[in-house]
Amino acid sequence: MEDISEVIRMPVQAMQAVFGQFDGHIKKLERQLKVTIVDRNGEVRISGGAPGVRKAGAVLNELTELSMRGNQIEEQNVDYAIAMSMEDNEDVLLEIDKDCICHTVSGKPVKPKTLGQKQYVDAIRNNMIVFGLGPAGTGKTYLAMAMAITAFKNQEAERIILTRPAIEAGEKLGFLPGDLQSKVDPYLRPLYDALHQIMGAETFLKNMEKGLIEVAPLAYMRGRTLDNAYIILDEAQNTTPAQMKMFLTRIGFGSKVIITGDATQKDLMPGAASGLDVASKVLRNIEGISFCHLSSKDVVRHPLVQKIVKAYEDYEEKEKRSEKRRSRNAYGNGSHGNPRRNS
Repeated sequence: MEDISEVIRMPVQAMQAVFGQFDGHIKKLERQLKVTIVDRNGEVRISGGAPGVRKAGAVLNELTELSMRGNQIEEQNVDYAIAMSMEDNEDVLLEIDKDCICHTVSGKPVKPKTLGQKQYVDAIRNNMIVFGLGPAGTGKTYLAMAMAITAFKNQEAERIILTRPAIEAGEKLGFLPGDLQSKVDPYLRPLYDALHQIMGAETFLKNMEKGLIEVAPLAYMRGRTLDNAYIILDEAQNTTPAQMKMFLTRIGFGSKVIITGDATQKDLMPGAASGLDVASKVLRNIEGISFCHLSSKDVVRHPLVQKIVKAYEDYEEKEKRSEKRRSRNAYGNGSHGNPRRNS
């Protein structure tokens, strides 16, 4: 295939952000799209095969626009823009960027960063109950917290209730030292971190003292009716089916519920059924309940985390296929007594 060149103009103020430290972003683009990129005083020349040049040009234009809107260009943005260009899904980042949920206390905007995250946020807006399912680092809990705090600030909810089954790493609440709050705190630290970032520590403590923000283990939800509240159940893969049913039947009028979990990170006893797995089968076709599946593409932590998650996804998929083959072979070996009829 004959090589071509394309020249795009890039504002000086965007160039440093788009090129990255030591031209790291550009080097990644060159490697993955097999092109050469050279800057000549604000004119960026892209050379290589036609498909690669076209994709690289689209990615650079997208990242430039993102930068001009005041966004910091991170490695995750570059990786995702490249991945989307490979699927001929261009300008996705620019569309997603328009959706600002809220700002942290330091003024940083909280936005979905991937198509999966955008669909998750939209599902929360449009449904009473949303299940956010996916691996670590996909922003399930953080985005849920941002949506809850925004609704609370806009007086769309009277209070926020955060809960989590406290059985991780084989620990039971009864064997931990201290009162209830000190026992629960280690399990709910990720939720506290998000609250402090978005709401601010002082405002959070004031609202907690007033009872407007409640943080409690799942077991303490029994016997209650939760009206006009924004409720987040985190780490739902560690619920039992009975706990999940108990939780879902606590929901009252005017409430919104977000349930997050990762089916691959269960801390239940071996062989025990997960309430999240059962709920996914039982509630799938009920109107007003949405299931959002996030994947390794939606990981927004360090790019290495994305690679780790993808490697585990591939491994688990391979194991499932092997298990199916073994089951078929076992079935076939056990059916010698049933000779086939010739048609």
